[in-house]
Amino acid sequence: MAHRMIWNQTAHFGAGSISVIPGELVGRGFSKALVVSDRALVDAGVTARVTDLLDAADFSYEVFSDVLPNPPIANVQAGVAAFRASHADVLVAVGGGSPQDTCKAIGIVVANPEFADVRSLEGGAATANPSVPIVAVPTTAGTASETTINYVITDPERRRKFVCFDPHAIPVLAVVDSDMMAGAPRALKVATGLDALTHAIEGYTTLGAWELSDLFHLKAIQVIAASLRAAADGDDAAAERMALAQYVAGMGYSNVGLGLVHAMAHPLGAFYEAPHGVANGILLAPVMAFNAEHTGEKYRDIAAAFGVEDAATMPLDAARAAAVEAVATLTTDLGNPRSVRDVGATEADLPALAQAASDDVCAGGNPRPASVAEIEELYRSIL
Repeated sequence: MAHRMIWNQTAHFGAGSISVIPGELVGRGFSKALVVSDRALVDAGVTARVTDLLDAADFSYEVFSDVLPNPPIANVQAGVAAFRASHADVLVAVGGGSPQDTCKAIGIVVANPEFADVRSLEGGAATANPSVPIVAVPTTAGTASETTINYVITDPERRRKFVCFDPHAIPVLAVVDSDMMAGAPRALKVATGLDALTHAIEGYTTLGAWELSDLFHLKAIQVIAASLRAAADGDDAAAERMALAQYVAGMGYSNVGLGLVHAMAHPLGAFYEAPHGVANGILLAPVMAFNAEHTGEKYRDIAAAFGVEDAATMPLDAARAAAVEAVATLTTDLGNPRSVRDVGATEADLPALAQAASDDVCAGGNPRPASVAEIEELYRSIL
């Protein structure tokens, strides 16, 4: 069977690594950047850590800071207009998943204007041209958008999020600097860390998984299980491990897909603006339990990665239960909500949520097929 793996041309890692950005831009022949970020990061001085470097290097740039959480179509279109007006030739994304995804969509639409409606990018759109070059600087240890071909946009009119996957969208350069993540609030570190764990576990068990992607995902699970609690509480060394682990998970899932956790989380974001990582954290253990009998020996590996004693020798059913319990315990310890009602879900909305999840492209990768009725019952079980 043939497989394809796509990653960045170049990536830099480690505290202080943003220092390479001006030299990389000049060395690649760029002359002006549009820096895509959000207002909170600008106000907190996080974006300035990159733009100060550009100032010191006398590298020209403008800032587009209107990115919203769960970025809507109009946000992308405004960014496209800003890029064209700036006469820039490179995009620099500074932020978490929302600025990264918005930047990807901007770059794709500028290079492929026939997709200016943005909706037509859903799924694997047949774009002809690579994105405007993107330098991706994440400020959270979660989405790994800096190394994936994926991005997610919200359609408010239709109350849905849609996933786009396009090899043309991958940033040419990623700079994964844990110092850029250090000032994030604890709740954000928890949410993005649970997003990274979900990527690793779903990527490990998705139908598209294979030996090479398994290497990335299993290592990411091991590091996240050992590091997320400490990273959330401000441990710098653990934060640097989380920054790397979420990137490693992205190297895998971007190429093999995800599953029902993401399919069910996306409607929670579209309906209630639930933070994506929070929604994943609520759903991960319950969906793992739903999938357990369709995952072969992989939950045994997950249990071992979490340090479960005798995971390698206990009966398979026990190992599967132990993996689910380890994830549930971590989620509880971190203080993430455990009910979809906590992010706004209501009994009346469950049928629409279930249909939206069933229609989501991520559902197709789930190891266990799930009907709309089964998805609705899953939501109800954690209402």
